[in-house]
Amino acid sequence: MVSYKELGLVNTREMFAKAVKGGYAIPAFNFNTMEQMQAIVQAAVETKSPVIMQVSKGARNYANATILRYMAQGAVEYAKELGCPNPQIVLHLDHGDSFELCKDCIDMGFSSVMYDGSSLPYEENIKISRQVVEYAHAHDVTVECELGVLAGVEDEVSSAVSHYTKPEEVIDFATRTGCDSLAISIGTSHGAYKFTPAQCTRNAEGKLVPPPLAFDVLHEIEKKLPGFPIVLHGSSSVPQEEVDTINQYGGKLPDAIGIPEEQLREASKSAVCKINIDSDSRLAMTAAIRKYLAENPGHFDPRQYLKPARENMKKMYIHKIVNVLGSNDKL
Repeated sequence: MVSYKELGLVNTREMFAKAVKGGYAIPAFNFNTMEQMQAIVQAAVETKSPVIMQVSKGARNYANATILRYMAQGAVEYAKELGCPNPQIVLHLDHGDSFELCKDCIDMGFSSVMYDGSSLPYEENIKISRQVVEYAHAHDVTVECELGVLAGVEDEVSSAVSHYTKPEEVIDFATRTGCDSLAISIGTSHGAYKFTPAQCTRNAEGKLVPPPLAFDVLHEIEKKLPGFPIVLHGSSSVPQEEVDTINQYGGKLPDAIGIPEEQLREASKSAVCKINIDSDSRLAMTAAIRKYLAENPGHFDPRQYLKPARENMKKMYIHKIVNVLGSNDKL
């Protein structure tokens, strides 16, 4: 077994407590590649922000569990090399779907895990969540659980419909599971196609405008669990400039739309202390690569097109940290 503390990582307990009190949210950026990891670390160091680097089950299979462990350790050392003597970096499992997967991640050096039993019957979700919490807490690893179902598709996570979290269930769920944070459903959605055109309205320019988040549900949950760390999944904003670039250079992403950033800013000032962003990174990377290859058809060295991709992701991460989540200068 490898302890995350040996890798220089931290768990989320103190990080979330400060975020709830300070009225900001910790960025949780998914990564699959070295370039994504580099961009995340560079952005966090330059903005003096704590950060959660998270991987899904699919990303872990793609990158290899052992390589991921050393990438996380490398991220900590890289941050120090860039001038941050005491980085606050979490390695987090996103949407763990079994006790066995969560246990394996803890044993391989993850400092935080999410068990997602939201698709299960309520009592079964509580039972397995509690099992994960007991094992994790024995190793000082923090646990995020989910109540409510998000629509959309991202890696192995898929649901055609969403079900808002029921505020009347949160006290019982949090108490009986012992989880450290709670992912809720208030209208966010996984993937680049978070809403159908039928769910949206159109503004004067003809652009799709998504339905607002259910802040009434969020505020009711806050009343039930005052000060308890809340998490929002599926919170990419799907920047239209990146979508437009992808489409301009041969892509096909019609009607891709995300969560308006002003709504995420509002959420980050509440008990929402962790906001997950994945699709925006994919879009920033793909847009830069498509543009570079279209403009340089004779180039074939991956470093040539991955470098602007890394820079574009870093720019996006810095924007999210400073202008959306407010976690800059919080180290």
